[in-house]
Amino acid sequence: MADEKEKDIKAITEDTNRFKCPIQKAILFLDEFIEGPMCARCLPCPMGSYEMRVRYHRLAEGQAAQGDIEAIKNIAPIMLDASMCKKGKDTAKFILDTMETLPQVYEAHTEGACPDRECVKLIAYRVIPDKCVACDECRVVCKDFAILGEKRKPYLSGYYAYEVVDLRCSRCGKCAEVCKYGAIEIVNIKDTLAVKA
Repeated sequence: MADEKEKDIKAITEDTNRFKCPIQKAILFLDEFIEGPMCARCLPCPMGSYEMRVRYHRLAEGQAAQGDIEAIKNIAPIMLDASMCKKGKDTAKFILDTMETLPQVYEAHTEGACPDRECVKLIAYRVIPDKCVACDECRVVCKDFAILGEKRKPYLSGYYAYEVVDLRCSRCGKCAEVCKYGAIEIVNIKDTLAVKA
């Protein structure tokens, strides 16, 4: 079996276009860089990449503080200056670009919100009752059995309304994809917690 060709920095950068969220972009970039073109011949590049990846995961999981952002702000320029090869410098540039263009998104993640609603630990799926026609498509497609509800039948007057059970939901998004009525929305999980309190 032929070995897969290793991705270069340009291909990794293109891969990140699948996300809008700069935190998800950075995680994907660092994951692919560490698994692929990173040579680890100089210390700043692997040390910086691994440390930034930890900080980005904390941001994506809603566990980060301002100190995590400051750490990334400190690491990336050092990595840019001290990395011996272009690959490490390009990685640092990618990180710095996302921080400079969208600082407010980083701040939002420290407050437990993902404005692009792509960080799965920070979002939840909700059924909009006024739009739901109880067609049952979302429940059928859910592999996590996270959707409860009862399909509407013309001869019955009462039925259980549909809802998403957060604890079972893996945030795969299949329910929202299959819903023709736009009855499933993605919300910031911190907003749902505020409603419950």
